[in-house]
Order: sequence, then C-alpha cells, then structure tokens
Amino acid sequence: MKISEQAREFVWNAEHQLDGVFQRIDSVESVTQMRVLEAFQNHGVAVRHFAPTTGYGYDDIGRDTLDLVFADALQAEAALVRPQFVNGTHAIFTALAGLTEPGDAILSITGSPYDTLEEAIGIRGDASQSLSRFGVTFEQIPLLEDGKIDLPAVLRRLQKQSYRIIYVQRSRGYGWRPSIDPRELEDVFAEIQKAAPDAVIVVDNCYGEFTTAIEPTAVGAHVIAGSLIKNPGGGLAPTGGYVAGKSECIERIAQRFTLPGMGREVGSYAGDYRLFYQGLFLAPHTVAQCLKSAALFACVFERLGYETLPASTDVRSDIIQSVRFQSAQELIAFCQCIQAAAPIDSFAVPQPWDMPGYAHQVIMAAGAFVQGATTELSADAPICEPYTAYLQGALTYAHGRIAAMLAYDALTR
Repeated sequence: MKISEQAREFVWNAEHQLDGVFQRIDSVESVTQMRVLEAFQNHGVAVRHFAPTTGYGYDDIGRDTLDLVFADALQAEAALVRPQFVNGTHAIFTALAGLTEPGDAILSITGSPYDTLEEAIGIRGDASQSLSRFGVTFEQIPLLEDGKIDLPAVLRRLQKQSYRIIYVQRSRGYGWRPSIDPRELEDVFAEIQKAAPDAVIVVDNCYGEFTTAIEPTAVGAHVIAGSLIKNPGGGLAPTGGYVAGKSECIERIAQRFTLPGMGREVGSYAGDYRLFYQGLFLAPHTVAQCLKSAALFACVFERLGYETLPASTDVRSDIIQSVRFQSAQELIAFCQCIQAAAPIDSFAVPQPWDMPGYAHQVIMAAGAFVQGATTELSADAPICEPYTAYLQGALTYAHGRIAAMLAYDALTR
C-alpha cells in the first residue's frame, strides 16, 4: 500500500504506548458484551426472529423481540427499534415531537444541539414542520469552559420556568469539548428531578452506546435515542434508529412515529432482521475496535504536534476523535487520506460541499459498506475555523492502524 517504513515505525511506537488504554477498553467491552448476550438469551432469540414480514406487520415477532433485546442491552424498560428511522436525527426528533405538545418548552443543558437538529427544532430556518412551528420553544444553557454541565445555572433556570424536556447531547457534535460520560450525569439528573419532577430527560446518545459500562438510562435518563448505523448496529445494520427508556415515554413516541391508536403495533419489514440482531451482538466488540483506533490516531497526531481531543490516554465516552489542523488545505488533505484508506470507493477524492442540514460546507470521507455508517472508518469536518476533523470508526483495529500509517505519510511528506 506504499506505506513508508517511517510511518510503520512511528505508528507501531505509538501503539506500544497504549497498552494500559487498550486494557481499559477491553474491560468495558467485557461488561457490555455480557449484558448484550444476556439480553439475547433472556428473550430466547431464535432463527424465527430473523424472518421478514409484509403489510401491516401485526404480531411481528422479529420486530417486537428486537425491541425487548435492545431495551435490556441499553438498560431501559422499553425500546422502539425500527429500520424506518432514516437516521439518528430522525429518531431524536421523533422523541422530542412525541413527548411535547403546543406550548411546551425544551431546555438543552449542553448548549447548541447537533447541526442537523437545528432546522427540525426551529432554531435555524423556518421549516414548515419544525417544533417551533407547532408552538414548542427551545432554550439552551452553554456548558462550562471545561465541558461540564453548568448545574447551578440549570437549577436557577428551573426555578423560574417549567420545561417539558431537559435535553442532553452526549457527544461533542462539531464542538471542541469532551463527550459526556454517563457517570457524570447521575448527580445532575438527580438534582434536576428534584427541581423539576415532571420534566422528561432526553439524551442524544449517538456515538456513545457501549463506550462505557453503563448507559444514560442507568443513571436517570427517561429516554435515549440514536442511530443503528452508528454504535449499536455493530457495522452490520443497514439502516434505522432507536429510542429507548421509560415505557410510558416510549409508548408516546411510538404514537408519533406511526399514528395515534396504532403506535408500535404496526410496521412491517420485508428485509431480513438478522443484521439488526447480529449487529447488536457485535456492537460491544466493534465499538471497542473504534475506541482503540481513535486512541491510536490521537497518539500519532499528538506525537506529530497536533492538538487532539480527547487525548490518547483519556477515558473515552464516545467514538469520536477530534484533531485540529492549521489550514483548510491540511484538513481537506487529511479527509482525502482517510477516504484513500477505505475498502469502498478508495479511488474517490472527497471535496467540501453544501450538505443538507449543515450551516457550513462539509467534507466527508466515508468509504463504507453502509452509507454514512460511522462505526466504519470515516472523517468529516465543517470547513470553518478552527479547522477540526472528526474521525470515527474502524470496524477492525488493524484497519485503523493502516489508516494511521497512511495519514502519517500524507501529512509528513
């Protein structure tokens, strides 16, 4: 693959510094894999659950059992797992829309939401079906400089106004901040529930599933939502998303997802459910491979003098690795290098473009078997200062290592 000897030696040396980090990642995988395996066994998953269905989808045993297995794997009372969710943003929006009514208010305690939610909520543009057009307001409290939730400011706001939903974005999105570990949320959620017992805590869990031993639902979140072509799909799920959490919340969301009166009882899938089940089973291991690849990239770029977040030795709670570059040209070259390392469309040369839902031009490198799957090696970035690339994935750590070598050569020639 025309990898230089200098690149091989540099990356191997970086890898040797990460033994303790990799052991920590393996320990999390052992916990989450046990939980997923128990979920499969407790619900008696069998070959019959893989069979496709058609029409209305009444009594779809594959669909309904998949909900039960996901709920247990994500430490929730119930789940709604559907291939008809087009992405994680769709799942999150459906959760917010299903839990709110005209006149309700949403308070984000992690600052601005991810770019693709801004139009859906109504804080950018004037989309006809946005939450704001239906009389739902949205407010936000920025994170502290260290990336922590400003709990005193949150509690002060809750004393002045009532909110239907308290919203948390776990990953950094296109922000330069640490992702939020569920263990940091337990005390925060307890205080919020004391101050606003009727509020529903909703967590955007994208990129975070199985990166830590527990999920936000284990520490007080009422609802979590995410994409199946990210962590919980294990690199195999071809499409879809999920919401999981308290049973009464999931039932409301299901009524919004299909229609009132039918909810989760309808909805067939003429494809094969096997990939969703198998992807979930593989998810703990796949996520561990992503985390190890991210740590390696961080170590390599730190040694090259670049600014990274998280640092290579940091405890991780999402699969995203941020790297800052000096110029747009350097950023673009990095993303093009990641594309060149892909198994699919390696010959393509990504360029910045006006991607729907984003405020700036975006460049995306994603030579993936599943379009947009971020457990597969990918990198994307808005073309604006500071020039920051967001790297995710690698279905196998061996692939991540090769990509790190190619990136070294691309940026040191």
